[in-house]
Amino acid sequence: MLPPWPTPPPPTPIPLAYAAHAAPIAKVATPLAYAAPVAKTVVTDEYDPNPQYSYGYDVQDGLTGDSKSHVESRSGDVVQGSYSLTDPDGTRRTVDYTADPVNGFNAVVRREPLVAAPAVAKVAAPWLMQPQ
Repeated sequence: MLPPWPTPPPPTPIPLAYAAHAAPIAKVATPLAYAAPVAKTVVTDEYDPNPQYSYGYDVQDGLTGDSKSHVESRSGDVVQGSYSLTDPDGTRRTVDYTADPVNGFNAVVRREPLVAAPAVAKVAAPWLMQPQ
């Protein structure tokens, strides 16, 4: 036969100073149902069947050399516009574009030198007599 287990020591009493700050025992409760906030969407009946706008800007900065412009207009489903800018190689790129439901988006790109090409002086070739 086995010897009996030793009896555990009596519990240590909690000092009064600690007892006042002891964490309360939480009771397990059934979880509360959480309702997500409902986002209200305001729907307005504003619909413009023929939207129209027109805008443009122009930047010419002598300090940085930045030079660009843009104009655009819309009437219904047709958009027309043009923008231009100075490319790093010194050419001016201009893009003229249109967009409509029938033809889609179309753009024409042009590149023009900003600095005029140096004029080449025409020199008459020396006239040589052919022997006879």
